Amino acid sequence: TMVKGKIDEIHGWAAMKPGIDVERWSYKPRPIGEHDVEIKIDFTGICGSDLHTIKDEWNGTSYPVIVGHEIVGKVVTKGDKVTEFNEGDIVGVGAQCYADLKKDCHACSNNLDPHCPNMVSTYNSKYSDGAQAQGGYSEAIRVDANYAFKIPSSIDPAHAAPLMCAGTTVFAPMLRNGVKKGDRVGVVGIGGLGHLAIQYAKALGAEVVAFSHSPNKRDECLKLGASKFVDTSNKKDIDAIRHSLTYLFITSSSKHNNYEEFITWMDFEGQVVLLAIPEGKLSFSPFDLILSEVAITGSMIGGVNIVKEALEFAAKHNIRPIIERYPLDDVNAALKHVDEGKARYRVVLSH
Repeated sequence: TMVKGKIDEIHGWAAMKPGIDVERWSYKPRPIGEHDVEIKIDFTGICGSDLHTIKDEWNGTSYPVIVGHEIVGKVVTKGDKVTEFNEGDIVGVGAQCYADLKKDCHACSNNLDPHCPNMVSTYNSKYSDGAQAQGGYSEAIRVDANYAFKIPSSIDPAHAAPLMCAGTTVFAPMLRNGVKKGDRVGVVGIGGLGHLAIQYAKALGAEVVAFSHSPNKRDECLKLGASKFVDTSNKKDIDAIRHSLTYLFITSSSKHNNYEEFITWMDFEGQVVLLAIPEGKLSFSPFDLILSEVAITGSMIGGVNIVKEALEFAAKHNIRPIIERYPLDDVNAALKHVDEGKARYRVVLSH
C-alpha cells in the first residue's frame, strides 16, 4: 500500500537558467514507495558540484533544478517496508539517492554503487519513471531508504551535512587504497573537501602535506593535522617535497593545476587521485608516467557502505568540517560567497 506523504508540494530554491542565482520554486514529489523515506530538511551544505550544475559548467543541466546534496534532516514519513528508521530519526543524504543494490549488479556488488547503471543522483538526474530528482535547497526530500543514513549522535547535525558528500568523497579512495601509517599523503586545494581530507588522512595514521596557493591557510592546515604546508607559488617549498608522496588527492578544479608537475611530487608507484573535475583535458607526456611509475586515477563520491564508514570514522576520530552558516533564505548570498572562493571551509544552509 502507498503511504501518504506529509509534504505534497515541496518548496525550495531552484536555478531557472545558467548562473549562480536561484529563486523560490516548488514541485510535486514522486509518491512515497514502500522502500522510501520522506525527510524534512534542517541543514544543507553547499558543494562545488552545486555551483558547477547551476552554472551548467558540466553541460546537461536540466532546469529548473534544485541543487544540494549534503542534506541532514528528520524522517517524517516512511514506506511500509522501511524497518531501519523511525519517524524523528536524524538522517543524512549525500550525492546519490538510488541504485539497484542487487547482487547481480557488477558495480553495486563491488561497493561501487555510484557506478550502477540505474544510479540516480540526488539532483539533476532522472528516475526510471522520468521524474527529475530535486535536491536539498528545499524543505523536504524523498529518497530510497538505503540512501538515507543515521547520523551518529555525537555529530552535531549541521556538522554532519558536509560529511555526506565532501567527507565521503575524500574518505572513499583512502579506504579503498588502505591509506595507513607511514604513507605520505598530499592534498591539493584546501577547501570543503581538502580540509576534511587532511583530517581523514591524519586519523588513518598518514603524514599529511597540504598544498595551497593561499598562504593564509597555513595555520589552519597545521591545526587540522597536516605536518607540512606547501605554498604552491613557492618553488623552494615544492622542491623540498619532490618524489616523496604515496598519494596526492586533488580537490581543486583550478585550470592552473599542472599534472606534469604533480607527477614529480610522487614517490615511485605513487597515486594521483582526482576528486574534482577540472575543465578540458589533462596533459602530460607518456614519459612522465613511465619514468616515475606513477598512476593517475579518479574516484566518484562513495557507495552506501563507504558513507556509513565515513560517518562512523568521523564520529570515532572527532573529524568535523569547519562551517559557516547562512539561513536558507540567504542562499543567493551564500552561493556568491562560495563562488568567490571565500568559504572557510564549508557553507551550511539552515532551514
